[in-house]
Parts: sequence; C-alpha cells; structure tokens
Amino acid sequence: MVDPYDLPDRLPMWPLHLVQERLSADFHGDFTTWLNAVRSLPTGLAKDCSFSDTVSVTFDCNRHTQGAIEEALQQLHPWRKGPFCIGTTTINTEWRSDWKWQRLKETLGDLTNQRVLDIGCGNGYFGWRALESGAEEVIGIDPTILFCMQHQAMQRFIQDPRNWVLPLKVEELPTSVQFELCLSMGVLYHRRDPLHHVRQLYELTAAGGRCVLETLTVTAQQSLFPRDRYARMRNVWCVPSTEQVVAWMTTAGFYDVAVIDISTTTIEEQRSTEWMRFESLSQSLDPTDSSRTAEGYPAPIRVICLGHKRG
Repeated sequence: MVDPYDLPDRLPMWPLHLVQERLSADFHGDFTTWLNAVRSLPTGLAKDCSFSDTVSVTFDCNRHTQGAIEEALQQLHPWRKGPFCIGTTTINTEWRSDWKWQRLKETLGDLTNQRVLDIGCGNGYFGWRALESGAEEVIGIDPTILFCMQHQAMQRFIQDPRNWVLPLKVEELPTSVQFELCLSMGVLYHRRDPLHHVRQLYELTAAGGRCVLETLTVTAQQSLFPRDRYARMRNVWCVPSTEQVVAWMTTAGFYDVAVIDISTTTIEEQRSTEWMRFESLSQSLDPTDSSRTAEGYPAPIRVICLGHKRG
C-alpha cells in the first residue's frame, strides 16, 4: 500500500506533519471506521488496472471475497467522483466525472513529464485520468478526510505511487514546489475571495505551465452573489460570469486565457446513486422549472478555462 507520509523529498517545505495529524481518530470521529474498512480490503489481487473513463481494477476472486470488498467500499459512502470498478463491483458515483474529463482531455493533450497539482481533488479520480494522459506524478489535496480514505482504498488495489491525495488546503501550501499543470475544478465558488484563489493558482503554476480553472458560472454579464444558499449549498459565495473568470485569470498573470467548455449540468451527470444516497442535483432544482435552482437562481452551468504562465 502507498504510504501517504512518504513524500518529504518531493514536497520540500510542505506542512506534511498536518497529514499525519489529520489522518487520525483524534481529528475525525469516523476515522477508525474508515481505516478499518480500508484495512479489510485485500492487496495483491490486481491483474490489471485501467485509468480510462471508468478507473478499473481486474482480478479473480470468489463471490464471498467480492462481497466483502463491496461491503467495505460501501462503508466509505458517499462516493462523489468517479466512476470506478473494482473486480465486479461498479462504484456508480454521484458525478459522472468522466464526462467532465472528456471536455478537457483533448485540450490538455499529452502530459508526459508533467507534475500535476489537483486542488479539491476529492478521491483522486482526475489524478488517475492525468496518469492515463502521461503525467509523471499527481499531487491531489482535499481537506475532506473521507475522500482521502477512498483514495487509500483504491490504492490497496492499484498500488501506484504516482497519484496522491493529501488532507491539505490550498492556503496551507507554500510556493516551494510548482507544477506544470494546476487543476482547480469545483473550488472557486467556495472561496470568499475568488481573485486571491486564482493568484494562489498562479503562484503554484511553474513557469511555462498551465492552469485549468473549472467553476459554476452564469451567462449574464453580472456575477451572482447568492444571499444564503445556491442549489441548496450553503458555502457558495460567488457564481461568476464567464467574462469575470477570464478577467481574474488575466489579472493574476495568466495569458492566452481560453474558454474550453461551457456546459449545463444535468441530472444525468450529477445524481443520487446507491453509492451516494443523499439528495443531489434533481432535489436542488425548482420542481416546476428545471432552469432554476430551488432558490430561484439560474440552474448550474459550468465553465472550464485554461490559462498559461510565461516561461
């Protein structure tokens, strides 16, 4: 199994002591349950791994073992990003994250010899897709401990030390390490100071590197500042216009900022499943008008922007 503490040489000055502090029962009351679920998973079974649309591990085992694997993985509910397939168990996640990657993959192209930083990475799904595109290494950060444990569960089978998920926040990262590709997907609208976040991305992007910024957006010229909730989410501070996202990236120092994709989020792309049994997008929309949120705002639309940093 990949040791989540075995990184100091490659991440100088990073606060890796926080990783050990946070991956503990003292930090989160459910940690022991999650850790036991991960440790119950067998290792050494994998015959083959695929990092395509469904990140898959193939192996031979009996029904009893496969049933125990599925039960352990269900203890790590809810699964947000995916999909994954472990043996004969398909983890049908809330998000069809493969759809989002398909919108971006052609533009990113070959990632050979590139180190990738994935901010707000969830369980590391996009890290596996970046490896499929040739990335040398992916460092994912996400403060949600459960997502870190989901990644550790996947590593029981895959055992690939090129993809990491660490329980850190972007504001805790120094600029001692910079990356050829920085991903910030689904983070910006949770920031009270969006421009500051974009400037952090610029500082973490290596000279000559690129940054992908994906966020909720509105098609109107004016950005949206929800009064309380947006699509039932409490911590949405700003849903920017597409023009505003491009302006923030330009102000931060990126050049040739391009809009790669604008897509309406559908209930086929984000939905409740047996692996994410809580309410999802369909319950967050106006039941009489799917073009509006439950609060009356425009329904979720997402934009992907790509910017470059001068060499």
